[in-house]
Amino acid sequence: MKNINTNIIALGWVSFFTDMASSMVTTLLPIFVVYVLHEGVDKLGVIIAIATFVSYSLRIVFGYLSDKYQIVKPFVVGGYLISAITKPLLMFTHSYASVALLRSVERMGKAVRSASKDSLISTYSEKSKAGKSFGFHKMMDVSGEMSGALIVVAVFYFTARNETFIRDIFGWTLIPGLIGVLIALFFVQDAPKVTKKSVVVAQKEDYKLLWILGSYFLFVFFLMSDQYFILQAKESGMTLFEIPLLVIVSTLTQALLSYYSGTLIDRIGSKVMLFIAYLFGIGSIISLGYGNVWAAFVLLGAFTVISLNAMRAYISKNALSQGFIYGIFYGGVAIFSALGALSIGEIWHQFSFHNAVLFSITGCSFVALVLFVSFWFKSPTA
Repeated sequence: MKNINTNIIALGWVSFFTDMASSMVTTLLPIFVVYVLHEGVDKLGVIIAIATFVSYSLRIVFGYLSDKYQIVKPFVVGGYLISAITKPLLMFTHSYASVALLRSVERMGKAVRSASKDSLISTYSEKSKAGKSFGFHKMMDVSGEMSGALIVVAVFYFTARNETFIRDIFGWTLIPGLIGVLIALFFVQDAPKVTKKSVVVAQKEDYKLLWILGSYFLFVFFLMSDQYFILQAKESGMTLFEIPLLVIVSTLTQALLSYYSGTLIDRIGSKVMLFIAYLFGIGSIISLGYGNVWAAFVLLGAFTVISLNAMRAYISKNALSQGFIYGIFYGGVAIFSALGALSIGEIWHQFSFHNAVLFSITGCSFVALVLFVSFWFKSPTA
């Protein structure tokens, strides 16, 4: 981790505390919605879809604004502040509609900051070491997630496991959330301003990236959300104490793989690593379908960290208008993840869990095959 810019390190700590708070919510949210609020799996799908769509679709807008008007740090700090304030309000919710509303506002905070944050990381990292920089940042992300899940486990162990406990944990997320905001405000420098009079928002060469982005969009459409993984773990008989341990296993996998997968991306190329990530994603669904929940979470963690590092590094190395292309990337993920969450939730609710698994495996396998075949026509080392 030598030679990583101090701004990237500071952003890593911002993400650490923010993702700690997020994990304290997401670890318990499916259980809270289905077993405390007594809503159906289809309603959980609606919450996931709306929150995901808001989180990712608005990144196109804020990515555009970041490039056009050179607004970087204000979007980063403001986005983290919105998320920090909104998460604790979940403790007061009593219906899936109120959960969906608050999750949408909280995810809007992520939309505000994400493209600008990635642009900052790109600005302060050498092009030849973009994978390393994003690998470090993702490592801090998942370390924060793991810490949040550990907090849930510890509190579960020492206190009563009931509705009040879950609501209290939602309230406690205010503390790490505000710590992250303060670090972003005082320890992260803004990106240097471009001296030329006009800032080009998108260039022709940028659109050559769309084929690889489209591959990823389709894969996340077919892949089951981690929230469904948590719900299936509960339905397979795991206790409320064991479920946060699954999240810890997944985030530990991401933490262990993140930095080194980033360096490997720099060596063998983003597209090869993306294909490897697809294989892990397919393996996670197969494992979940056969009831091997622990393996499913490990493989899902591997897919998540490798695919995200590969995509972010690919954009960093190849995009000319990075804020705009990051916005396109996150916007596409928004649309396809939201539609996928709705589709899988409806298939599960109307038919069965196993039908949802079959839908997911078939679609993901097709996308992986298309990417593999494309290696014969395009260089896989980019």
